[in-house]
Amino acid sequence: MLITHARIATLGPEPQLIEDGAILIQDGKIAAVDTTMALATQYPDEERLDAEGQLALPAALCGHTHFYGAFARGWGYPGPPATHFVEILERLWWKLDKALTLDDVRYSALVCLADAVRHGTTTLIDHHASPHAIAGSLDVIAEAVLQSGIRASLCYEVTDRDGPALAQAGIDENARFLQRMRAAPHPQLAASFGLHASLTLSDETLAACVAAAEPFETGFHIHAAEGIADVEDSLAKSGQRVIHRLRDAGILGPRTVVAHAVHVDEREMDALAETGTWVTHQPRSNMNNAVGFAQVEALLARGARVSLGNDGFSNNMVAEMKTAYLGHKLVQNDPRAMPGDLVFRLAYAANADLARVFWPEQTLGVLAPGAMADIVLLDYHPTTPLTAGNLPWHILFGYEASAITTTISAGRVLMRRRELLTLDEEEITARSRELAEKTWARV
Repeated sequence: MLITHARIATLGPEPQLIEDGAILIQDGKIAAVDTTMALATQYPDEERLDAEGQLALPAALCGHTHFYGAFARGWGYPGPPATHFVEILERLWWKLDKALTLDDVRYSALVCLADAVRHGTTTLIDHHASPHAIAGSLDVIAEAVLQSGIRASLCYEVTDRDGPALAQAGIDENARFLQRMRAAPHPQLAASFGLHASLTLSDETLAACVAAAEPFETGFHIHAAEGIADVEDSLAKSGQRVIHRLRDAGILGPRTVVAHAVHVDEREMDALAETGTWVTHQPRSNMNNAVGFAQVEALLARGARVSLGNDGFSNNMVAEMKTAYLGHKLVQNDPRAMPGDLVFRLAYAANADLARVFWPEQTLGVLAPGAMADIVLLDYHPTTPLTAGNLPWHILFGYEASAITTTISAGRVLMRRRELLTLDEEEITARSRELAEKTWARV
């Protein structure tokens, strides 16, 4: 396919803005990027997709999410508001996940995948929990991912909070899915070994997870130091702060994703950097749970690798970018904090580097020959000059995700003129509403 008449923002280490540009797609990858005149002349018989002057960008990526949380939308738990983070877990998330069936798991995933396609997010790293529907849950999510056309890395979050039998079932589900990915790899799917958080994991369970993961040469995906309770629990259990406890347990490393890392000190930042561990930042979630904000710029200054996730909020990563840009300025009382180009780097370059952990053969986050053809078209026509250099501030101040009209992943058109082509949004909405009502009743 040849996309023509686009205003192409390539991103990447040498970003360009190509007026009246064209993108040639072959075998799911970008084969050429040039002007429409040049490529249309060179490939006159190629199927055309006329962008009609729209802005073309690389599709968005998400470093940490929870598909299973979709059924929490609109659910206000009774009584006064929670007073601290663990109470939020106990009153909302740990009640919801226990009520999920495999049907709920499937439709929670489909709801989030439709949301991702609509918001131009084609790569997600998911972290799943359904304590009474563990076995086969990752296969159910994988089926939904394949149907949607996007790519996702999956894992099951092991925890001790439901007893040793269910902790072992979570370990088994991770190992089973990792074995499936080893035996039958698929370009849309990947796997890691999921863990909930230090505060719900004993030393014995951590050791069992490390042993189970070892044959697969994989990393882990875990919440760490999200709330102060995690730090207090780790100190009580081990005499160490969270990151040091996880390091000594063998959890950290260049294939491991640590979500949040809000309450870490400088020595922990150094440990994250020294081990090459990935940190994902979720500003909307951190604000919602009132746990504080990660010291992203300090982490980066000490050499840690930081990317951007959404923790189960909408897969509108532009909203996450805007929250990161504004929130850090407010928290630090400094308008210089978290500049727009840094936000952009986390959302695209860093997330693309994180994706290479799971899909080492796929280049994402850039429109350049050899990269995967993950592309969005935006009906955005700015009233001020747009250049490759000021694009981040156009995205932060001028552009809304509602401008996305077309989403393409690996050369496959998933949404065209705002119509989803791989997912039946009407059926997903009707069935998920029916299932969610039953889930709420069980809770």
